[in-house]
Amino acid sequence: MNLLAFETATEACSVALWTDAGLLERFELAPRRHAELALPWAEALLAEAGIARAQLDAVAIGRGPGAFTGVRLGIALAQGIALALDLPVVPVSTLAALAMRARPAGAADARILAAIDARMGEVYAGAFQRRGDGLAAMAAERVAPPDAVALPDEAPGWLGVGTGFAAADGALAMRLGPAMRSIDAAALPRAGDVARLAAAEFAAGGGVAPESLEPAYLRDNVALTLAEQQARRRQGE
Repeated sequence: MNLLAFETATEACSVALWTDAGLLERFELAPRRHAELALPWAEALLAEAGIARAQLDAVAIGRGPGAFTGVRLGIALAQGIALALDLPVVPVSTLAALAMRARPAGAADARILAAIDARMGEVYAGAFQRRGDGLAAMAAERVAPPDAVALPDEAPGWLGVGTGFAAADGALAMRLGPAMRSIDAAALPRAGDVARLAAAEFAAGGGVAPESLEPAYLRDNVALTLAEQQARRRQGE
């Protein structure tokens, strides 16, 4: 299987190539440079692996949630390549890809809360349980203020991962700390993990037509009016 994957939903830009010979990946913290880097990296990875575009079986994409511009760019990249090459697309939750970053020893069945800073006093959050090399969602993904994010169960031993734990002066980490075994507030989603999850999904028959690909923004309004921002600041005082 040859699968090209993109993850552009956060300040990190990454591209990965999954092949039977292994995984190749490019990753960089590159705010506002995703459009500049993604396609050249994809071409470089294909050249490094000695794989032609025509040998690709599918394109995978981190579908969000995350920064509106980054999510939109990733969807456009995946659709454009898949349409040009007549390939299916395998959409992967960006929060699920982030949850794959939580890999401490002995946590094969770990419960993971992945959270991304959504700005405007909110976080994107998703709860997952590790199932071997994959994940199972434990609750619907949502966007909410840190004090409104709840765990599906409060038994201790959760793993926290993602920038949402550093947002709002670490409010989420402080509130859920007693239930957390560890927290990595610097972790960002990577295309390599999008590729891992997508490869398993594609092998099981997953994938959609590129014209059916939908982003997961979670937030209906991508910006607050000045009045809404002032109201939220007053609520936090």
